[in-house]
Amino acid sequence: MNTQRSATLTVDGKGVDLPIYSGAIGPEVIDIRQLYAKTGMFTFDPGFMSTAACKSSITYIDGDAGVLLYRGYPIEQLAHQCDFLEVAYLILKGELPNPEQKKEFDKIIQSHTMVHEQLTRFYSGFRRDAHPMAVMVGVVGALSAFYHDAMDISDQYHRDISAHRLIAKLPTIVAMAYKYNAGQPFMYPRNDLSYTANFMHMMFGTPCEKYEPNPVLVRALDRILILHADHEQNASTSTVRLAGSSGANPFACISSGIACLWGPAHGGANEACLNMLEEIGDVSRVGEYIKRAKDKNDSFKLMGFGHRVYKNFDPRAKLMRETCHEVLNELGLHDDRLFKLAVALEKIALEDEYFVSKKLYPNVDFYSGIVQRALGIPVKLFTGIFALARTVGWIAQWNEMISDPEQKIGRPRQLFTGAEKREVPPMSKR
Repeated sequence: MNTQRSATLTVDGKGVDLPIYSGAIGPEVIDIRQLYAKTGMFTFDPGFMSTAACKSSITYIDGDAGVLLYRGYPIEQLAHQCDFLEVAYLILKGELPNPEQKKEFDKIIQSHTMVHEQLTRFYSGFRRDAHPMAVMVGVVGALSAFYHDAMDISDQYHRDISAHRLIAKLPTIVAMAYKYNAGQPFMYPRNDLSYTANFMHMMFGTPCEKYEPNPVLVRALDRILILHADHEQNASTSTVRLAGSSGANPFACISSGIACLWGPAHGGANEACLNMLEEIGDVSRVGEYIKRAKDKNDSFKLMGFGHRVYKNFDPRAKLMRETCHEVLNELGLHDDRLFKLAVALEKIALEDEYFVSKKLYPNVDFYSGIVQRALGIPVKLFTGIFALARTVGWIAQWNEMISDPEQKIGRPRQLFTGAEKREVPPMSKR
């Protein structure tokens, strides 16, 4: 980060110079840290749409060009050439692992896949029909009560151990939430399987017979995890950073990210998309719902199209569309009702001037719900899968923040619009 220029802000006829910083790529930023001291004013930016709250070297997005880079590598290349733990290593450490490093990292993660046996009792405290995200918020937060041997966040070694534990245990915790809902016994991890194959074993295996993961389906789910591993300073990542800025332990911080991700405007989008397809029901009704989507007076929204960041095609959507075809071909579901409906909906939307002019292209959520449904994952667990993947990004972002010497506790300011100071009247005059 370097500065050679400054911007001059004129306030009441007086000029205030503010430095301009350039990153490696992307928009420059104006440093306003001295703005209040120099002017007595704050900036006003609801939703932080024009505010860089931190500096980061992990993920870069160019929404206009449809670009997503993890540590400089295009998401398309990573999704085709790497498995999830390779990408996790990259996001955590900044470089892709060589064969020896990958073997060692895989072994480290495998050694942490089990959870403390007492933690399994937490699940019985939830109703059987509890939403998996509610269970995950509680269980992940509770990890700090079991793994407090490495809670010194100023110690890089402790932070690494916590990162490994979280990445390793999230599949176990998510699978246990599914099994608890289904009324089936928990399945212990199998460390002879890959990260994603082991997760599918814990999800779909039973003590009655040995579960043999299908490599095509394992690769599909692995790709879903890669595509959701990180996404710059989104709402849940910012939540993790804000929680971490207070010095909170990593398990509490990740739990806060899970809680934020649960929101339907964030991690619940693929669930909402699948529910929309179910509502439409049949290809013959696509035209009717396209018309409703254009009607400003109709509350219906076309889910899975457009993205707050990507103003071009979501690069993850292309990969997920490809994955969707692979999964349905493998399972013999070429004529799957929802898939045919999705294809018809996508075709019309991409050709319709209304959607083209507004750049409402299909996003990653449009196809990921269909893929997960085909894999046998229930709709309620879609956001849990998202949280499992995003934990890698959250912990990397948290670690980066803790390591930053300029890190301060988050403290947004406000434009106060309430009552000015006033006196409390006697009861008789209220």
